[in-house]
Amino acid sequence: MDTPLSSPHAATRDADRAPAAPYRQLSLWHDTVPDDLTPRAPLDGKTAVDVAILGGGLTGLWTAHYLLERSPGARILILERDIAGFGASGRNGGWCSALFPKSTAALARMHGLEQALAMRRATIATVDEVGRVSGELGIDCDFVKGGTLAFARSQAQLTAARADVAEAERYGVDPLELHDAGSGRRRPRRVEELPELHRFERLSDRSHVFDPNCARLHPAKLVRGLARSLEERGVRIAEQTEVLDWRPGAVRTTRGIVRAESVVVATEGYGAALPKTRRTVLPLYSLMIATEPLPAEVWDEIGIEHGQTFTDYRHLLIYGQRTADDRIAFGGRGARYHWGSDIRADYDRVDRVFRRLWNTLVDLFPPVADAAITHRWGGPLGIPRDWHASVAFDPATRIGRAGGYVGDGLSTTNLAGRTLADLLSGTESDLTRLPWVNHASPRWEPEPLRFIGANAGLVGMAAADVEERITRRPSVAARLIGPLVGK
Repeated sequence: MDTPLSSPHAATRDADRAPAAPYRQLSLWHDTVPDDLTPRAPLDGKTAVDVAILGGGLTGLWTAHYLLERSPGARILILERDIAGFGASGRNGGWCSALFPKSTAALARMHGLEQALAMRRATIATVDEVGRVSGELGIDCDFVKGGTLAFARSQAQLTAARADVAEAERYGVDPLELHDAGSGRRRPRRVEELPELHRFERLSDRSHVFDPNCARLHPAKLVRGLARSLEERGVRIAEQTEVLDWRPGAVRTTRGIVRAESVVVATEGYGAALPKTRRTVLPLYSLMIATEPLPAEVWDEIGIEHGQTFTDYRHLLIYGQRTADDRIAFGGRGARYHWGSDIRADYDRVDRVFRRLWNTLVDLFPPVADAAITHRWGGPLGIPRDWHASVAFDPATRIGRAGGYVGDGLSTTNLAGRTLADLLSGTESDLTRLPWVNHASPRWEPEPLRFIGANAGLVGMAAADVEERITRRPSVAARLIGPLVGK
């Protein structure tokens, strides 16, 4: 829980609430999950297992879930430095989407059209898989598949929207829908029929692209519920246990040595703090704010429905959702990269970025201007050098890994878990033939090149948005930076 940002009425909205426990303060999601967040027992010395999983986020938990489906008696140990769902898995924007950090066009250039389309089909199917499994396991994570609204708020953004729809039509995998601004109707249209920007009634009636392949959910409810389900089926989760190193057959922790036939590295952005993976991933921070629950009349004016997420076509990414309890949870990029891939709790909260998020949210939806901001939080994402998420397994060492989701991991972790389970069990499948399997991203440059490049990219994307506001044309800067950020 946090103090409000700028609402004149917000200072006493949550004054009577009891102080939150330390893990409650991580995010809105941790503050509202029906779980006391008490850490599980740490590792208590040497042990031997079939599979040791490094990281108690969704990649590790989903991998354990699908391994149990294939080998119900497998001895699986998950090692977590803090608590399950401490990192991005519990703090993200709650978008269970079909997004992949590398665009379909970029994947086609790298791997060929058929492989790119196979990847796209797999990510689309994963959204429903998350809903199916969470339902079967009895995890009430507020999953509603309402789709995403991507607003086109300028002529340059409208051009980008048209290009997105044209690309989807060309590939034929998931045709997007163009919204006829001001008509109050949403239906597929030919690209050339999308009208120019004009006035609208409800805010959601602005020109936008609708993608049905996204669900809204409460990420901490998902990750904590999945952890409980695994424990009930015999998986051991050792929390407060820091991993120091690993090699084939063994993991060294602050609490003892683990002997393991197979090892899965699922540390995502926090891998930058470990010597073996320090330059394979860059921790880039994304920050969020959340409003108090909004009254029905405000939602009627905004027009965002339950289960829907939203964004727009700016280059410095924003993302939001209508939560199950009628808040807006809203986030975006803009926090700088820190020298040496440093990760600290202090970096989770940057007032400058929170103010920008608040101003952006009010600009998007003016009716929220008097609402209280009750929570502010953030955390690091894992960014590979080529912005290409991957999953891998070496049969010789029996070490697997997955990550580099660039913020698109809420669903992609599920696909990674299924794929790792197939790879570890020696099962050949459509999943093990996807183009992200055994993809090797280049290592990040040493400092100061890493610091200069990462922060120049952030500045460039912000400058691209300014350029488009001034010129009313697609940004030249964004076109130059695009290949560096997965476009």
